[in-house]
Amino acid sequence: MDRKIKKKKWTVKRIITVSFGVVVVSGILYSFIFADRRSKLNVDKDKITISTVKYGSYQDFIPQTGTVLPIETRYLDIIRGGTIRKIVKESGAIVEKGDTILLLANDQLEREVMTQETSLYEQLNIGRQTQLQLETNSLNLESQLAAIDNEIALGKPQYERYKKLYEQGMVSQREFEEVEKPYLYNLRLRELQYSSFKKDSLNKEYRRNQQEMINRRMAKSLDAVGNILDNLIIRAPIDGQLATPDLELGQNVSQGERVGQVDVLDNFKVRVSIDELYLPRIEKGLIGRFDYTGKTYTLKITKIFPNIEEGRFQVDMEFVGETPQGIKRGYSPRIKIDLGNPAQATLLPVGGFYSSTGGNWVYVVDESGSKAVKKNIRIGRKNTDYFEILDGLQEGERVITSSYDNFGDNEVLVLKE
Repeated sequence: MDRKIKKKKWTVKRIITVSFGVVVVSGILYSFIFADRRSKLNVDKDKITISTVKYGSYQDFIPQTGTVLPIETRYLDIIRGGTIRKIVKESGAIVEKGDTILLLANDQLEREVMTQETSLYEQLNIGRQTQLQLETNSLNLESQLAAIDNEIALGKPQYERYKKLYEQGMVSQREFEEVEKPYLYNLRLRELQYSSFKKDSLNKEYRRNQQEMINRRMAKSLDAVGNILDNLIIRAPIDGQLATPDLELGQNVSQGERVGQVDVLDNFKVRVSIDELYLPRIEKGLIGRFDYTGKTYTLKITKIFPNIEEGRFQVDMEFVGETPQGIKRGYSPRIKIDLGNPAQATLLPVGGFYSSTGGNWVYVVDESGSKAVKKNIRIGRKNTDYFEILDGLQEGERVITSSYDNFGDNEVLVLKE
């Protein structure tokens, strides 16, 4: 007896078909809901620069180019013009303070000096004669006073004897008066002579002091006149190396004209021209550094020139500690001048990415190192080595810091070995 065979609802074939469909639909749904649809670009890893964010000391500084100059320079300016009579020291010579460099001639000046000296000598002679006359007058008055005192000394005993005899009635009044009158006259004469002597002494002292003052001024004037001709001798003001332009015998040089300079050779300074933008932040004592022959040397700002020309001002910097051996005048070191004290900050090395992003975002490499994703950041200060990161990055994160010019607007970079 035949049995009706019941057809199975879930055959193997049907199960396989349904399963395949579920897998396909699930894949589509996953792709639609969960898949990364951001734009991507494949990038060779060896063609980019990856830098690590760190937390450390940030030093704000400005790089500037300076010029090495002697620590001290004295200029040779002509005080009295004339013609060059002799060139004693040539340009480049090593000189000591006081060494003669040039001899000038000025006939008119020499004649004027001779005339002034003659006049001053005549006035000095007149002053000496005046003093001599004062002394002579004083001696004459003293002699006259001494003669009167002698007459009084001689007449006084006779006067006293006759006075007693007259009082005793032993001599007549006429005889007594003949002795008395000369004696009294000499006493009165002495009073007058002594008064005249006192006045003359006071006057003589005043006039002598005045004349001595005049004589001292004359002597100083005479020295000054003599020194005028010394201005025709150009001497080295300090020890150092002489630098002069081309000078010729017989060449005329005018008053105030600069004919050279003497540079100190045992030490140097560096003059730096800085943009006026930094003027409020520049002060004496700021430190700068530069490398020379494999060593780093330190400088300190010692002088600030406030004058601004073409948007820049200048400072002088002197070496702190050792001065570079063999450094020459005119050398141009590249100096990093520190602006204030260092501070701790999150730091990202400087790179070409900034020109494309303006510092608003970067590509951050993930932990696997297989891709880099855009991330917004905020940058603060900048020096030649680092950006100060204010927000968006943490210590240890890795960032592509080379140029982004070839990455377009892609949000993800797939990094290929």
